[in-house]
Amino acid sequence: MSSDLEIARLVELRPILEVGEKIGIRSEELELYGDYKAKIKLSCYERIKDQADGSLILVSAITPTPAGEGKTTVAIGLSLGLSRIGKNSIVTLREPSLGPLFGMKGGATGGGHAQVLPMDEINLHFTGDIHAVTTAHNLIAAVVENHIFRRKKPELDVRDVEWPRVMDMNDRSLRDIVIGLGGRRNGFPRESHFQISASSEIMAILCLAESYQDLKRRINTIFIGLDCDKEPVYLKDLKIAGAVAALLKDALKPNLVQTTEGTPAIVHGGPFANIAQGTCSVLSMKLALKLADYVVTEAGFGFDLGAEKFFDIVARKSGLNPKLVVLVATVRALKMHGGKSLKELSASAPDAVEKGLPNLEKHLENIEKFKVPAVIAINRFATDREDEVSVIKQFAEKRKIPAAVVDVYRKGGEGAIDLAQLVIEQCNHRNHFQPLYPLDLPVLEKNMIVAREIYGAEAIDLKKKAKSDLKLIKRLGLEHLPVCIAKTHKSLSDNPRLLGRPKDFLVTVREIRISSGAGFLVPITGDVLLMPGLPINPVAETVDIDEDGKITGLF
Repeated sequence: MSSDLEIARLVELRPILEVGEKIGIRSEELELYGDYKAKIKLSCYERIKDQADGSLILVSAITPTPAGEGKTTVAIGLSLGLSRIGKNSIVTLREPSLGPLFGMKGGATGGGHAQVLPMDEINLHFTGDIHAVTTAHNLIAAVVENHIFRRKKPELDVRDVEWPRVMDMNDRSLRDIVIGLGGRRNGFPRESHFQISASSEIMAILCLAESYQDLKRRINTIFIGLDCDKEPVYLKDLKIAGAVAALLKDALKPNLVQTTEGTPAIVHGGPFANIAQGTCSVLSMKLALKLADYVVTEAGFGFDLGAEKFFDIVARKSGLNPKLVVLVATVRALKMHGGKSLKELSASAPDAVEKGLPNLEKHLENIEKFKVPAVIAINRFATDREDEVSVIKQFAEKRKIPAAVVDVYRKGGEGAIDLAQLVIEQCNHRNHFQPLYPLDLPVLEKNMIVAREIYGAEAIDLKKKAKSDLKLIKRLGLEHLPVCIAKTHKSLSDNPRLLGRPKDFLVTVREIRISSGAGFLVPITGDVLLMPGLPINPVAETVDIDEDGKITGLF
């Protein structure tokens, strides 16, 4: 079987000006990054913002295996399928992070004949957006240290400064560090830490901001810590919001690329769903809705993470209103939830698929809580047997949930025509979605509602640090913010070893971080990591470049 990169290289790419022209973007509204990538100027959205919106389709998934269930591939394939049946469609996606790229999962541009291209460039440095986020975040860190060293007013208490450093790489040795060693000239020795760039509040802000003015406003309201009188210090007190926003000038502009079938794709922003809001930028989705009849977007990991945050944070704040949720399910993931080990997922086991169905059922129940209809996309893998696929079909039929088998990896848009037709039939939802909780509830109650209703937990175990954080949040007047729960993506619970549909479990909240610039609070649950590590054999070992500059080993 050909690799994703080999398939991508067989595609004759269209000039990006031509791709943009097809959906109504003028050539002067594009900033070219070579022949096949471009930034879309914000003036384009200003010109078309009064046009009618198309329909927004949200693609999510059941609880995945470590390698993922092809949710991005299905999202791209659905957009291709809609185009195949004559509909004007755009897919909007997050940008890949270099951490997972060189770690376990590899790239994040889809797969097979349902990819966004040029895949090697998108997976690597792309247009520099994540680098800009990293630099902007670390500028704040440098200024904070200088502010402490110079004893500038307001005088920060080094024991109450929470701003870390970030980098776009998986490096477990940087999870907990000591800075300021080497004498008085090097600052004050203290503990700190690194997070991956996708978890940065700057990344979250970039994906929620809708203008430069909005960007600066959000940056100004970032909570830095407490001063020596225990009063809050925000970024506006450091007087660098303009400099931080300047570093993000180009990063705020959405990126236009294309699919393996030459249809448009907007790839912009990269927050993870297990530690942030997990979806592409609001600007990219709002722009696409003005340009297409159907916009397909995806929310990271399972519905319990990305999609819940999409509804309760992103859509609530932006006014976006998904008409339909496409829930990706796979035979292999259900076999895992049915008790099979990762090594056994290729062997025929329809009984294990049956045992794993409660996980799929729970995610469907969760979709219903937001008052949005659902369609199941059965993403077919080469190892799937017909009797295993039939188990999922029969389950969907029994519960009267529309379902379609998808084979876009091998067939591209042709493999999603059935799904595309189902989506059009079901995409008649006229009401606005219903958030899971009102914002005026206490923070702990909002956290409990998500844990109980979406995860299936019995209660929350609030640790000492989290209790202290709640008191500070209340004192700062931030209780009205939604919660963006950081949780493992490997289970509905906060314990990655509890597969299927866990019951009678507690969710342990270790601490609650304040992301006031992004406009949400981040309860940290279980042992979730904000800086991943590399596996025994990382993908980086397979990547190479030859004397002609041809990259190999990406997948």
